[in-house]
Amino acid sequence: QVQLVESGGGLVQPGGSLRLSCVASGTILRINSMGWYRQAPGKEREWVAGIHSGGGIGYTDSVKGRFTISRDNAKNTVYLQMNSLKPEDAAVYYCKVVLMSQMVYWGQGTQVTVSS
Repeated sequence: QVQLVESGGGLVQPGGSLRLSCVASGTILRINSMGWYRQAPGKEREWVAGIHSGGGIGYTDSVKGRFTISRDNAKNTVYLQMNSLKPEDAAVYYCKVVLMSQMVYWGQGTQVTVSS
């Protein structure tokens, strides 16, 4: 069993920054990929960014150039640095981990509010 704990969400003004963290613990054999999704009220959950064990990184178009995903393998932690935040970035952000066994785990979510 794998547990994911996210942190770093909060209230920020437009143009501000936040750094989300997601720590994976438990029976972790090998992680294949780690990523971030978000879900705004009334909308479907959408993929934001992902990082593969092989080093590949991807972002959804709306966050390219503003968000940076990174990973600390020793700590089983993935980060999402979010800069130049916009009101449309407001959502609950979820961490997702896929193991080499293809098991998928989700965090509980952390709220990001962008408002003046």
